[in-house]
Amino acid sequence: MFKRYDVIVVGAGHAGCEAAAAAANMGSKVLLITMNMNTIAQMSCNPAMGGVAKGQILREIDALGGYSGIVSDKSMLQFRMLNLSKGPAMWSPRTQNDRMRFAEEWRLMLENIPNVDFWQEMATCVVVKDKRVVGVRTALGIEIACKAVVLTNGTFLNGKIHIGEKNFGGGRAAEKAASGITEQLIELGFESGRMKTGTPPRIDGRSLDYSKMEEQKGDENPGKFSFTDTEPLQEQRSCWITYTNEEVHRQLQKGFDKSPMFQGRIKGLGPRYCPSIEDKINRFAERERHQIFVEPEGWKTVEIYVNGFSTSLPEDVQYAAITKIPGFEHAKMFRPGYAIEYDYFPPTQLKMSLETQLIDNLYFAGQINGTTGYEEAACQGLMAGINAHNKINEKEPLVLKRSEAYIGVLIDDLVNKGTQEPYRMFTSRAEYRILLRQDNADLRLTEIGHKLGLASDSRLEKLLDKKNAIAQLQRELKELRATPETVNAELAELNSAQLTEKVPVENLLKRPHLGMAELKRLDPLLSERLSKYSDEVLQQVEINTKYESYIEREQKLAEKILSLDDYKIKPDFDYDRVKALSSEAREKLKKIKPETIGQLSRISGVSPADVSVLTVYMGK
Repeated sequence: MFKRYDVIVVGAGHAGCEAAAAAANMGSKVLLITMNMNTIAQMSCNPAMGGVAKGQILREIDALGGYSGIVSDKSMLQFRMLNLSKGPAMWSPRTQNDRMRFAEEWRLMLENIPNVDFWQEMATCVVVKDKRVVGVRTALGIEIACKAVVLTNGTFLNGKIHIGEKNFGGGRAAEKAASGITEQLIELGFESGRMKTGTPPRIDGRSLDYSKMEEQKGDENPGKFSFTDTEPLQEQRSCWITYTNEEVHRQLQKGFDKSPMFQGRIKGLGPRYCPSIEDKINRFAERERHQIFVEPEGWKTVEIYVNGFSTSLPEDVQYAAITKIPGFEHAKMFRPGYAIEYDYFPPTQLKMSLETQLIDNLYFAGQINGTTGYEEAACQGLMAGINAHNKINEKEPLVLKRSEAYIGVLIDDLVNKGTQEPYRMFTSRAEYRILLRQDNADLRLTEIGHKLGLASDSRLEKLLDKKNAIAQLQRELKELRATPETVNAELAELNSAQLTEKVPVENLLKRPHLGMAELKRLDPLLSERLSKYSDEVLQQVEINTKYESYIEREQKLAEKILSLDDYKIKPDFDYDRVKALSSEAREKLKKIKPETIGQLSRISGVSPADVSVLTVYMGK
């Protein structure tokens, strides 16, 4: 019935979809196993993609040839570029999405990849021989052979849903949990833990009074995630903002004695930066109100996602509290919020390729590694799919450096530092964030994607044209001279210091309050020259010019640090022989088994003194 596959991907969430697409597009025969074909790429939580740091990850996925950016663009309701009042390293794209269209677009894209097959059933264990994965076994007892497996189980591994004092097995609302895999992996020697996440109630938008809320419109000129030719939005739907108040908090507190979180029924740690509403009012008792984002679920549905009101309190407490929020007085609830506990496997058990250390050709991606968020899951799936294909074809794994991509930061953090709570990406986690901007993701990664076979020839050609245009414009701005008689009148109107002599136009662009738009005003001939270039090219040149010294400093630092990654460590290196190592460092190094001195230096618990001892010992 089943042929032997190259790669089997278990789970069809954001990680699973990217893993399957990547491996298949690189040439592997892929089987995607999911418990429900109707929930492929389900947006289990909020109907939105991107945001601070997450938007940068999505653009990186797209630049490499992944699909999440394209799917997000095709299902957009609204686009906003966040943090425009800050520097370009902080600019972060975010979309509000049509939940049903998002899932439909992903499924259609996967069905259009000839190398992807589907099977609807629960996978209960991986088949292992001589410490190598050789297949997957399903609940029906079917054994399907393969060369590599990517596990992307999300919140389904022994998932338990909590609503007040009620709890029951489930991986998502109205979907059963997955069992068998955790128990088998523990038998094989893996360490596991429990985490939790939550979701808010869903509300009938027809029952809300929007006149009591603040409207939040999309950008006037909406952008997009993908560097391909996806269509920009022509029409947008607004979101709305309202606030909790002291009466809402009082109603919620009435249910604290039945809270599974406060009463200890939930053992797993939840996401620190996305707490439940009961956690917010408990931890921040001094705050009189908390912001609530009212987000539409789609173009045609009336369902509303109440962002900021995640809760696992009893449903009657949830309803009593939510009707005290301005605009929600007559709210009708579609379903209550809930918390969900699930198994994960500490990611220090992985190699940098996301292959497990214990079992060859077995890869983990997404929430199984302790992360939270669609974007974090999707990028891990992409990398696991790429590396599973590379491994079975005897090619080197793709490991992105911290200075190359937020994806590199995320995986490096997970493998070398681990996580005890759901890991979420922030710009503050990236020490090279001026280099890792959302606007230059294609310049950083598309050539890599093209070499892998994920980014098309036309995309590479477009990228090379863009690079040439950027270089050409930068040369022009260095060579062109602005004269006092030509530009001083306009400079005075712009409240900018006037010139006393000819200067390169580049010097004017370095002024904080002058951008490309202002340069066009200074001189008609200059305006004519600039108009020959695309907005993308103009933006790149403006950022490169204004932040030149910062960019150069980060590049030099990255080069210095990256030199440590050139020094490989033998897989069987005996750390017990190095007596001068601290006991904590020895313990961590024996567990994580770093592949390079650079990776070794980034492991939590390994001090600079330990690094020095080892580099001397290894003769580096």
